[in-house]
Amino acid sequence: MLTLSQLILFMGAALVLLLIPGPAVLYITARSASQGRLAGLVSVLAIETANFTQAVAAALGLSAILLSSALAFDIVKYLGAAYLIYLGIRKLLASDDGGGVEAIKRESLSRIYWQGFAVNILNPKTALFFFAFLPQFVDPHKGNVTGQTLLLGVIFVGMAIITDSIYALLASSIAVQLKGSRHFQKGQRYFAGLVYVGLGITTALTGAKK
Repeated sequence: MLTLSQLILFMGAALVLLLIPGPAVLYITARSASQGRLAGLVSVLAIETANFTQAVAAALGLSAILLSSALAFDIVKYLGAAYLIYLGIRKLLASDDGGGVEAIKRESLSRIYWQGFAVNILNPKTALFFFAFLPQFVDPHKGNVTGQTLLLGVIFVGMAIITDSIYALLASSIAVQLKGSRHFQKGQRYFAGLVYVGLGITTALTGAKK
């Protein structure tokens, strides 16, 4: 199996990647800032469940099926982009009536979870990341390649839960400090909506798989 030096090298590289805010972090912080700490943490769980699913697919070679077809890659990409834009537009058009606690309770935690899962599982760049990143730290001479890849995927997801949760807690804490501001209450809705739309557009404009 993996050696200690391999694990240290992998965890160091993973930590650098996780500390740099990416699309998942933007999504989580937008959720946390607009709907509260619990919504942010549920979004972390959803994102990382999807990440684990993608890591398993990469380990089993299933990601290669998606990445080998430009058509399949584009279908998944545009579905994910359309869903993000839909969430963003719905957030932007939402009414400010009944703000405060009622606004945070507007969506159930189960709905928030499945939205987060769908957003990440429909992002083919996530599949591409695990397909390209994990094998760099696998040594075929050290045992079962699938087992090594799965172990690396589990470690990455475990680290991501910690770092993403920190971002979610920070975002919710800042939102709590500013919740007395009427401008902030309206601004956080626009922030979340624009983040979703921006992520959707970015996903849609990502070049087709070569």
